[in-house]
Amino acid sequence: MEIRRFLLGLCTFFFIYRSLSAESTCKLKAKFNLSGYKDVEKKKVVVGGMFPVHKRIASTDGNTSRVPVSSGCEGFNLRTFRWTQTMLFAISEINDRTDLLPDTDLGYVIYDSCFTISKAVEGTLTYLTGQDEAVPNYRCGTGAPLAALVGAGGSDLSIATARILGLYHFPQVSYSSTCSALQSKFQFPTFLRTIPNDKHQSTAMAQVVLHFGWTWVGTIAADDDYGKYGIKDFKEQVEEAGVCISFSETLPKVSSPEAIQRIVQTVVESTAKIIVVFSSDVDLSPLIAELLQHNVTNRTWIASEAWVTSALINQPGVSNSDDVPKADIPGLQRHLLDLDPFADSITEEFWETVFNCTLDYGKALRLAKQRAKEVNSTLSRAVRGVPDGLCNGRESLAQLNTTYSDVSQLRITYSVYKAVYAVAHALHNLEHCEQGKGPFTGNSCADITNFEPWQLMYYLKNVRFKVPNTEEEIYFEDGDIEGFYDIINWQVNSNGDVSYVTVGRYNGSAAQQDRIHIMNDSIVWNNEGLEPPRSVCSENCQPGTRKGIRQGEPVCCFDCIPCADGEISNTTNARECILCSGDYWSNEAHDVCVPKIIEFLAFGEPLGITLIVISAFGALVTIAVGVVFLVHIGTPLVKANDALLSFSLLFSLVVTFLCSIVFLGEPQRWSCMTSQVALALGFALCLSSIMACTVWLIILPPHPVKNTSAQNIKIILECDEGSVVFICCIFAYDILLALLAFVFAFIARKLEDHFSEAKCVTFGMLVFFIVWISFVPAYLSTRGKFMVAVQIFAILASSFGLLTCIFLPKCYVLLIKPERNTEEMMRPRAKPRDGTSTGTSASLATAGTEVNSTIASTAIDD
Repeated sequence: MEIRRFLLGLCTFFFIYRSLSAESTCKLKAKFNLSGYKDVEKKKVVVGGMFPVHKRIASTDGNTSRVPVSSGCEGFNLRTFRWTQTMLFAISEINDRTDLLPDTDLGYVIYDSCFTISKAVEGTLTYLTGQDEAVPNYRCGTGAPLAALVGAGGSDLSIATARILGLYHFPQVSYSSTCSALQSKFQFPTFLRTIPNDKHQSTAMAQVVLHFGWTWVGTIAADDDYGKYGIKDFKEQVEEAGVCISFSETLPKVSSPEAIQRIVQTVVESTAKIIVVFSSDVDLSPLIAELLQHNVTNRTWIASEAWVTSALINQPGVSNSDDVPKADIPGLQRHLLDLDPFADSITEEFWETVFNCTLDYGKALRLAKQRAKEVNSTLSRAVRGVPDGLCNGRESLAQLNTTYSDVSQLRITYSVYKAVYAVAHALHNLEHCEQGKGPFTGNSCADITNFEPWQLMYYLKNVRFKVPNTEEEIYFEDGDIEGFYDIINWQVNSNGDVSYVTVGRYNGSAAQQDRIHIMNDSIVWNNEGLEPPRSVCSENCQPGTRKGIRQGEPVCCFDCIPCADGEISNTTNARECILCSGDYWSNEAHDVCVPKIIEFLAFGEPLGITLIVISAFGALVTIAVGVVFLVHIGTPLVKANDALLSFSLLFSLVVTFLCSIVFLGEPQRWSCMTSQVALALGFALCLSSIMACTVWLIILPPHPVKNTSAQNIKIILECDEGSVVFICCIFAYDILLALLAFVFAFIARKLEDHFSEAKCVTFGMLVFFIVWISFVPAYLSTRGKFMVAVQIFAILASSFGLLTCIFLPKCYVLLIKPERNTEEMMRPRAKPRDGTSTGTSASLATAGTEVNSTIASTAIDD
């Protein structure tokens, strides 16, 4: 227990000793090098301001062998200097008013952030501590209380300052920091802004891209929070809508020619015609200059508000952009032109920059002597009077056409104006609080001569006022204002100057479908056309094709693959082709399913008529033969050949001739059943054949069908035989009969007779087999209606063959050689022993041979 007490006392002593030691060794670690404006004497309240009057800090040699010195700034920015003067003008205007802070004069402390985070932090610490030597966590200055900071310029600068000011609950009202990260009240509890949140700007830019149907865009962002968050929100929105990012580049914060060249090369090689840029004008200007040197002017730029109206980027053919609404500020231009160049160092530098001279006589003299020495190697008499390059301070700013004095596009400038007025109205409400009705503990009010920053923060969060002249109502919702944007188009006027033309508007508080309005006819495109440029990785796939994704490339890059036969696509950029079903097929363009062509061998077409004529001719000839046989029915020849059998054979031939006609025309149920059965009956004509067909018609009858598989674009109307087994059986029986007839006729061809019937049958069967053997490959090699034509030709050819070979010799005897139609000629005759024929009259066999020879010779002659 004693040991613990001893250790506790030792620790207490140790901490007391260290604290006293610290007080005795306190010293200044560094002295800041800040420039700006200050007016705090005899002021009741002081308002802070921070503006990037210079573009960067001056480079140092990095020598650590001597005491470090805070870097100075370089690269005077006329546009941001106008912003600075606008704050001075607004404070002066407020101090002159009797309705706003009538009993309070506002003072100001304005620092130059040099567009650099370190300088912004220096200014913040100096402002908080109240003296040039910053002592963190202490307010060493005396006099008027600090109200709020208007600034600090870019988003990354405001993020740095807001983290420090938030520790002390010190209000900060920004005029140009749009980064969406600053909306977090957890990280930045005292940050407010009079410019819309970038989430609105990102949405507006995304809506512009979608409005014009651009699906292939490039993005460029500054290497800071403003660029990173802005382009991130933009990408998320457009990619969700199907837009692809061609490239995404980051601009260097420190000068890097190699990085700029790489970005230029990327832009040149990319096929994207639309480039979206979230950057300040300072960071972007080196890239624009390099692009113009490479003559890259065929791109359309979607600009953020940070550079859209900047003179650094003001080049013809560069941009179509989103920007905050502009406004007129009466009296501002007079204030801008009525500057005293000798009032302070910043104004002096401004004067020397715009007039390209110096206000320092000694400096002008030194420069004149140096130039004279370089030219003549001796002093010139010109240096004895007023040296060249010396300003007298009476030069006219009104005669200069600079971005500083241009008040036609007051956008960020107007935002500065609103920020100062927001602080003034909050102070006004704080000053005019009624005791007992205040917002603080015990309904108390704050004292405007001695208030805490968090007390003013309450009034800033709840301020609501109308801006003078514009009557725009300003109020904050979680530190942000409503998102209103003008969509402006850079156009070259008759004088060759770039003018900013409002071609649309975006209202972030409107309904989703009504947020953006663009007047397409008012836009002048840099491609000298009336239509917006195309920016796609691949052109749209037209109906009749489908999208084929390229492996390893964004989904916006694809090939258009034609739909296969029988498939269509009837929309643009179809993912898949649709298969035509049923009786439909794709048209030539493959964008519509059309009915398939109905094909059958019609009666009225030339081929059908020809087949009908041939069939009818064959049937008539057969009937004529039957009539000849009927007329000569009592003759020996007819008796010898069995009249009943001959007439049956002739009838079967008539049936086969006529059944070929049934094959013509659109297949019907009756025609399908008749054609094949009649053919079978015609070739068989026997009881067994009649019975087997009967079974076929009852169980699986032939019927008309639509054949869609033979040809893709046609529907062939044909007959389905029903059962392959039955039809094979029937025609197999016919083939068997033909084979038996051929075999027996072939064997009997040498029998001794005057009339050799066997030879006629043998020739007929040979013709029959030749026709049907030739029919099979011809039938299989044809499609559509020509298959029917081939089948009909086979039927007719075989029928004519049988009719000719069997009946033509008989008709020859009956009609041409009736003297041979005798009993003697019908009787068999004995064969002589010496093998020679007897000297009897010519037999019918000889007549048949003569006819066949005549037919053959005729065929040869033909």
